Amino acid sequence: MHNIGNDIVDLNLAETESNWQRKGFLEKQFTKKEQQEICEADTSFLTVWLFWSMKEAAYKCYTQKVKKRFFAPLKFECRLISNNEGVVLYEGNKYHTITSFNSFYIHTIAKETDDEINFFLNIDSSETIHSDFKKQLAVQTGILSEEIEKRKSVIGAPLFYHQQKLLTKSCSISHHGNYGAFVFILNNES
Repeated sequence: MHNIGNDIVDLNLAETESNWQRKGFLEKQFTKKEQQEICEADTSFLTVWLFWSMKEAAYKCYTQKVKKRFFAPLKFECRLISNNEGVVLYEGNKYHTITSFNSFYIHTIAKETDDEINFFLNIDSSETIHSDFKKQLAVQTGILSEEIEKRKSVIGAPLFYHQQKLLTKSCSISHHGNYGAFVFILNNES
């Protein structure tokens, strides 16, 4: 089964509420190599939140598979392939990431395979992300959004059903500050 995860960082909120330069923050969240890349980057602030977003998206992907939550950011190691592509390694697992940037947010999608998979994505206001998700799912399935039911897995990951039929194989909803994002793979997709 292919899982997918995503994370979004509101850059304005991160700048005002998160002091990434405080003592111990980088050491607690990032490997030595990542810390070095952050310190050497032209835009250290953006590199911090890029790596954060990559780790979170990969974590969400992994926890859907193992069905347990934990805190271990140092065990998730980010490697950049290009400005917007990377991999995150965690205990023998490899997650391929695609990141989009603009002046408002950083958004990363992580997936277990580098193969093409059909997934659906939307970025919008954090206030409307859940209704937007159901609307997009309704478009893709032909089922009325009012008939789509959101449930949560044992780890709190969203699952969407129509009657007793699971519609989403893998799903991730993320929100931070003014922005929300979702990605999902339909249950009938490979």
